[in-house]
Amino acid sequence: MYISELDTPALTVNLDILERNIAQMATLCQNLDIPLRPHTKTHKVPQIAQMQIEAGAQGITCQKVGEAEVMVAVGIDDILIPYNIVGKPKLERLMQLAKQATITVAVDSDITARGLSEQAQKDGATIQVVVEMDTGSKRCGVQSPQAVQALAQTIVDLPGLDFQGVMTYPSRLEAKPFIDETLELLRKDGISVSMVSGGGTGSEVNSKQIGCTETRSGSYIYEGMQRIGPETVNPETCALRMIVTVVSTPTANRVITDGGMKAFTSYPPTPYGYIIEQPEVKIYGMSVEHGHIDVSGSSHRFQVGEQLSVIPVHQGMTSNLHDELVAVRNGQVEAIWPIAGRGKVK
Repeated sequence: MYISELDTPALTVNLDILERNIAQMATLCQNLDIPLRPHTKTHKVPQIAQMQIEAGAQGITCQKVGEAEVMVAVGIDDILIPYNIVGKPKLERLMQLAKQATITVAVDSDITARGLSEQAQKDGATIQVVVEMDTGSKRCGVQSPQAVQALAQTIVDLPGLDFQGVMTYPSRLEAKPFIDETLELLRKDGISVSMVSGGGTGSEVNSKQIGCTETRSGSYIYEGMQRIGPETVNPETCALRMIVTVVSTPTANRVITDGGMKAFTSYPPTPYGYIIEQPEVKIYGMSVEHGHIDVSGSSHRFQVGEQLSVIPVHQGMTSNLHDELVAVRNGQVEAIWPIAGRGKVK
């Protein structure tokens, strides 16, 4: 099958670019001598996760238990979930995973840690734990090295928990004093640290410099080695393409496609994507099922039925809306992969 034969909107990935992005990140981390634990929340595709592991990743990162379940189901056996797991339904599922694979989770409170311990004892499981530190992101995480120390002391005494270390996001150079003091306090307490996990595509060098033992990068898989924005999309490094069809040409300055918010997301800012065939035109707006394109700056005469290839600006958000990813090389379909982790927000 050729791309032109696909029913649209169709989410596709350019295999040559995808493979290059995987290889470049693997090489960068190897040269930095820092293990890579790629974040799969961008693609949510087990086949891509396996490609990353085959390229040298030591394991993967999943943001939710549901994502981890689909990865364990295909045999991936080393997963970090950098998220506070709270509530009996999630804890029960988590412990089932911990019996099948090495699962590490983050905590930033003794309430979360004790919940993990109680469920681990009940289910006869052991779960690895890291303490999340807030080193500037102002999201989750304990607020000081002393708070890390206190929580780590609690964790090492709780049955069913195996304290591994600490994590932060993103890896900022400013985080080094926080991390250094934390590690010194834990060392003085005789608490062993085997994991210092940092993250964020583009911060791999920082992860190494601030003393991390691994780095979590995710968006590189589709966007390349640097984060993109609406004005910095690069077709040479961005692997994802949404194939859409022109369904209306109501005026000389506007055409409408069959890909709207439910295909791309309405995530700001605009333009919502980069049109490869005609980069001078802009997707200036979207309704639920329509893409609105300003073609006033183009001499091209658009026709109903014409297909366009669009690189979404927020590729992780877009991929979460689709059941399948069409893997394409040189204009031909090589595989159709289920996006098995899409919608797994629990």
